[in-house]
Amino acid sequence: MTDDTHNTEIKKVLLLLKNMVYESTSPLETLRFAKYYRKKGLDVIVVLWGPMGVLLGKAGKINGLPKYDEKMEECLNLGVVFRCCRLGSDIIGVEEPELIQGVKIIEAHEVAELFLKYSQSGHMIISL
Repeated sequence: MTDDTHNTEIKKVLLLLKNMVYESTSPLETLRFAKYYRKKGLDVIVVLWGPMGVLLGKAGKINGLPKYDEKMEECLNLGVVFRCCRLGSDIIGVEEPELIQGVKIIEAHEVAELFLKYSQSGHMIISL
């Protein structure tokens, strides 16, 4: 089986980000993977969960390097879907209007349902 054949089998990707740590590469890897898979024509959902993961979706982070908000918007413009777990957002007090436009809050049981949905053939789950 060649890499091209393998790629055509995967149709959907679920990316999970639990830790938004500026000294970590996880947020950038998540965004880069999302962009890469979306450009390959795959359906991509990114779930921001846990209090630290939710921070990636919060609008107006201090401009610096890397510019996370801009990278998020690039992904959104490509059609990447971003969902934020309410449990994590409630813990740090972030409401949906504070999120980057296009990022939606979902309940914890909806995250659990995504795990089930993406545990079938043709789907891939990546946790960073």
